[in-house]
Amino acid sequence: MLSWLVNGAYLVVSVLFILGLKAMSSPKTARKGIAWAGVGMLLATAVTFLIPGGDGGLAFFAPGKTINLILCVVAIVLGGGIAAWLGKVVKMTDMPQMVAIYNGMGGGAAALIAAVAFTSAEPPTGTHATLAMIGALIGCVAFSGSTLAFAKLQGIMKKAVRWPAQNLGNVLHTLVTLGLGIAIVIAGPHPALVVAFFLMALILGLALTSPIGGADMPVVISLLNAFTGLAVGLEGYMLGNPALIIAGIVVGAAGTLLTQLMAKAMNRPLTNVLFAPITGEAQAGGTMEGSMKECSSMDAAAMMRYAEHVIIVPGYGMAVAGAQHKVYEMTKLLEAEGVRVSFAIHPVAGRMPGHMNVLLAEAGVPYDQIFDLDEINAEFPLADVALVIGANDVVNPVARTDKSSPIYGMPILDADKARECIVIKRGRGAGYSGIENALFYADNTSMLYGSAQQAVADVITHIKELS
Repeated sequence: MLSWLVNGAYLVVSVLFILGLKAMSSPKTARKGIAWAGVGMLLATAVTFLIPGGDGGLAFFAPGKTINLILCVVAIVLGGGIAAWLGKVVKMTDMPQMVAIYNGMGGGAAALIAAVAFTSAEPPTGTHATLAMIGALIGCVAFSGSTLAFAKLQGIMKKAVRWPAQNLGNVLHTLVTLGLGIAIVIAGPHPALVVAFFLMALILGLALTSPIGGADMPVVISLLNAFTGLAVGLEGYMLGNPALIIAGIVVGAAGTLLTQLMAKAMNRPLTNVLFAPITGEAQAGGTMEGSMKECSSMDAAAMMRYAEHVIIVPGYGMAVAGAQHKVYEMTKLLEAEGVRVSFAIHPVAGRMPGHMNVLLAEAGVPYDQIFDLDEINAEFPLADVALVIGANDVVNPVARTDKSSPIYGMPILDADKARECIVIKRGRGAGYSGIENALFYADNTSMLYGSAQQAVADVITHIKELS
């Protein structure tokens, strides 16, 4: 009876996970999706305590198993408490690294499941041992890779790290790690083999992620998310847990699809992201023609106040400045004067997929004003003003023209095709990929220097004066 109850609950959990993920695909239903997935996770955790033991009773309440029950309760209280606190205090600008580290925790948990299984009195054998080994390898890579991604996004690690013959070294490292895993499956989980395998797998995640620069980070986060899902699914099969299997498959499939979409949005094969990354250091891009032309906040306010259509392109600079609320305040002022305002979002703007969408939604921007690249690009030649706030590489025209540029062929937002383009930027430096932006030197572009929040606040003041 208990088995039927547990399996029935796991079926409900799986449905909730799938419905939640589906709802998360749209900003309008994302909150509902998160709630459904959260309820599913809560149910899955609660049902775990009802797993039957060998004597027909509850496994967690069997004689001698009290320590397991205590450890689980302590882990739930600590983990839930820390997560609830972090969820309340985390800044929106820190959301990418929070996503990265949480994803890493999932991969690490999957790897720990395999570690416990290999060191138990009855370690897995045959197919179960093979799947546990593969899941452990992928989980370790996801954990250490996500941890390093967190360090880069948090600014703890300032630059990408590369060394000679790195790709060849990574291939050899992978083969050695797989060899250790195969030895565990064939010869049994001897302690020395297990320790060596897990250490090599963790180092592999660091080696694969260390050369990745900020420009490629959205793709890498998506890929590591897919790794975590796959690892969880494999360990779920090893444990015979249908909830873990289904959750892992859903997350793995969604992460894989998202990775492909992110790579397509950058027009960079996944192999290039991993083996020929944009490091964030100075890149080829040629000498820019023309000069940057500075404008005042009053000039910017006048151009937008008397425009018919303004397209706003937000980027990471807006996130760093926390300017999304000021941007929406400015938007409402312009709309009150009869100006049509749209928001253009590039798929890889920011430091994680959907980063700009989250910021704009937090500020209250209506969903029907936010458009993806494919939806909005045809509007730029008809727009009076394109306002670029802290975005760089995703509006760089060299992606269309300069075959020597690392971003050549990447679909970009056509901000340069608007009648006038205003760029709010803190300084004159290149973007996160290190590539000089030809947009800044265009005849129809004016530069408004300063923090995005202060710059937009000054523009708001002048729009009110002109009204």
